[in-house]
Amino acid sequence: MGEVMRCRWANSDALMQRYHDQEWGVPIRDSRLLWEMLMLEGFQAGLSWLTILRRREGFRAAFRDFDPVAVAGFGPEDVERLMGDAGIIRARAKIEATIGNARAYLAMQAAGEDFSAFAWGFVQGVPIVGDGVSLPAKTPLSEQVSAALKKRGYKFVGPVIVYAWMQAVGLVDDHARDCFCRRG
Repeated sequence: MGEVMRCRWANSDALMQRYHDQEWGVPIRDSRLLWEMLMLEGFQAGLSWLTILRRREGFRAAFRDFDPVAVAGFGPEDVERLMGDAGIIRARAKIEATIGNARAYLAMQAAGEDFSAFAWGFVQGVPIVGDGVSLPAKTPLSEQVSAALKKRGYKFVGPVIVYAWMQAVGLVDDHARDCFCRRG
């Protein structure tokens, strides 16, 4: 039996391999989990995804399993608590953005806008399959999604962060042509 072929970026670390093989690009339809992944992508900005993966459980504990209702209720004392939490990335702007993004998520919900339907509406419910060669940092579609999120009050959702999120949650399948996970 031959070697398992996967996307090159996933071969550097066993945790990255597991993430790639079991999660990256697998379509997520659960609104809360989609939101959690968007928040984690925001924390990743300027860092490696491996750094986030290694701290994911710390993030989940710190942000109450990314329950938007709980996070939306965080106040200044919670920001200070999180700034002292070595289990997460202690960036005040990202912490405050996550709290604000929980409020934006709840505002969408209150207006009758389901986050999953919102996200999947951009791709008509079907993942976009990339060419298996290029990995763009952003696309016109990620710029459109970013603008729509910002219009709803989200922060740390620029087109590069949004594209990485779209790849992670399966809105886009950017697995390499020879990767065993490629579906298209």
